[in-house]
Amino acid sequence: MAVIHPSAVVSPLAELGCDVIVGPFCTIEAGVVIGDGCRLESRVTLKEGTTLGCGNQIGEGAVIGARAQHLQNGPVGGRIVVGDHNRIRENVTIHRAFKPENCTRVGSHNMFMVGVHIAHDCVIGDHVVAVNNVLFGGHVQVADRAVFGGAAGVHQFRRVGAFAMVGAHTKVVKDVPPYVMVDGSPACVIGLNRVGLRRGGMNAADMQKLKEAYRLIYHRELCWKEMLATLEAEFPDGPAAAFSLFFRGGFTFTSERRTLRAGSLHISPSESADDEAPLRKAA
Repeated sequence: MAVIHPSAVVSPLAELGCDVIVGPFCTIEAGVVIGDGCRLESRVTLKEGTTLGCGNQIGEGAVIGARAQHLQNGPVGGRIVVGDHNRIRENVTIHRAFKPENCTRVGSHNMFMVGVHIAHDCVIGDHVVAVNNVLFGGHVQVADRAVFGGAAGVHQFRRVGAFAMVGAHTKVVKDVPPYVMVDGSPACVIGLNRVGLRRGGMNAADMQKLKEAYRLIYHRELCWKEMLATLEAEFPDGPAAAFSLFFRGGFTFTSERRTLRAGSLHISPSESADDEAPLRKAA
C-alpha cells in the first residue's frame, strides 16, 4: 500500500506499487507507473508517460517526464523509462523522448546529484554517477559505470563509453571511448581510468590488455583502417575488444592530450576511404 501525503496531487489513473511513499506537494499525472518501494520527497513531479522501476529515491523538486526542450513545438512526446534503485537528487530534470514512438531510458543503480539534466532521447546505462549540474544533451548515450564530475557537459548525439571518467567542467563534443579519462574544454583524453577500473573489479591481466590497446590507439601513429584492423587482430575478446566495437560505431572521437600536439581522432565518410589518413595530426 502506498503512503501519500495529503497535499500531494495523484491522478487516479496513475499506478503505484507497494510501499511507495509520496511526499508533500508532489504531482503524479495520469499514466505514470511507480514500482514497489520508491520514495518521492517533497515537490517531485512525475509527468504522463513516466515509468519508474523499484526502489528509486527521488529528491526534492525533481521533474521526470517533462516534454523535450526542442525548437519544434511538436506533440507532447514519447515516454521515459527509469530502472531500479536509482538515487535522483534535488532538482534533477529528465525529459521524455521528442517523438511519440521513442523513449528516454535510464538504467539501474545510478546516482544523479543535484541539478543534473538528462535531455530527450538519452540512453543511460547502469551504475552511472553524475555529480552536481552535469548536463546531457539530446540523444546522448552513456554506457555502464561512466562517471561525470561536477558541471560537465555532453553535447547532443555524443556517446560516452563504459568506465569512462569525465572531469569536472569538461566540455564533451566528441565521443569518449570506454575506459579512459577525459578533461578540459574541449575534452582531451588524459589516460586510462585506472581507479574506476579497479573499483569495477577489473583484474590485472585485463588491465594490462587495456594498457596495450591504449598505446596502440594513441601512440603508434597508425592510420585509421590500420588501427582498427590491428585492434581487432590483437584484442579479439575480453574488455579491450570494446575499443574496436566503439570506434566502429561512430565517426569522431576525443583525442589524447599530448605536448605540442592538437587535433582530434576524427574520421568522416569522405576520409574513411583514405588509408593514409593519420590518426592524429600535428598542430
